[in-house]
Amino acid sequence: MPENALQWPPVTETIPVCYRHPDRPTRLRCASCGRPICPQCSIDTPVGQKCVDCAKSTTRVVNGRAAVTTIPPVTAALLAINIGLFIVGTYLMPSLTSALDQYNPAIHAGEWWRLVTGAFLHGGLLHIGFNMYALWLFGPQIERQVGSASFGALYGASLLWGAVAFLILVPAGAAVGASGAIFGLFGAWIAASYRIRHTPGGRRLWQQLIVLLVINLALGFADRSIAWQAHLGGLVAGVLIVLAWQRLDRRTTSAARTAVAAGIGMVAVVAAIVAVLVG
Repeated sequence: MPENALQWPPVTETIPVCYRHPDRPTRLRCASCGRPICPQCSIDTPVGQKCVDCAKSTTRVVNGRAAVTTIPPVTAALLAINIGLFIVGTYLMPSLTSALDQYNPAIHAGEWWRLVTGAFLHGGLLHIGFNMYALWLFGPQIERQVGSASFGALYGASLLWGAVAFLILVPAGAAVGASGAIFGLFGAWIAASYRIRHTPGGRRLWQQLIVLLVINLALGFADRSIAWQAHLGGLVAGVLIVLAWQRLDRRTTSAARTAVAAGIGMVAVVAAIVAVLVG
């Protein structure tokens, strides 16, 4: 894990010279570790330009370009579980959805597992395709930066916040999908990128993320079939977790970051219990 992962994405240095060639001024930075890199040291990857060291750890180089060879374990497991349950629920056991979806009246009746299991079901190819593409896009970079345990806690807490927000705001509703957790990853990117929004590369990333956020939130509010409440809950969780991580000491262990994210996730569990008792 890079030394500056605790402030992911890393804070950019003030002296814009290549870390391997100090005599070469540059405005390029590695997408993983944040170190300045000159064009000679820049390797293109699907998640941005990387320095030689970071590219070696996650990619193989083919004809001067890089291709990702592995997906981090938690991201890979989440992709496999979501896709596997979609295939089973759609083609082999259609009754699976009615047993595992987030049907809020059933949660009020004591079927607590639905808060979690509903986030691993999807309503169609477009639905799962969009969510899994977003997981593949946002997940690996975060997991490599903060570690698999911390990433898993971030995903889980965002999932819970999204589910609980939908439970509280739509007590008679039903929903499926990983969108709450995906918006948590989205929120994590936004919160982390805020620190570098005034740098040349950071400004472009920040603007792109804000545009994507506005578009996705607008779609959620416009389409009544979309549980925008879950989107909003997950987004808030992702932002809060990364802001909390950024306040930790650089020497903080992965276990401490995981505990912070898990603690924020427990807040959602308490909120769900209160909502059910009051309701």
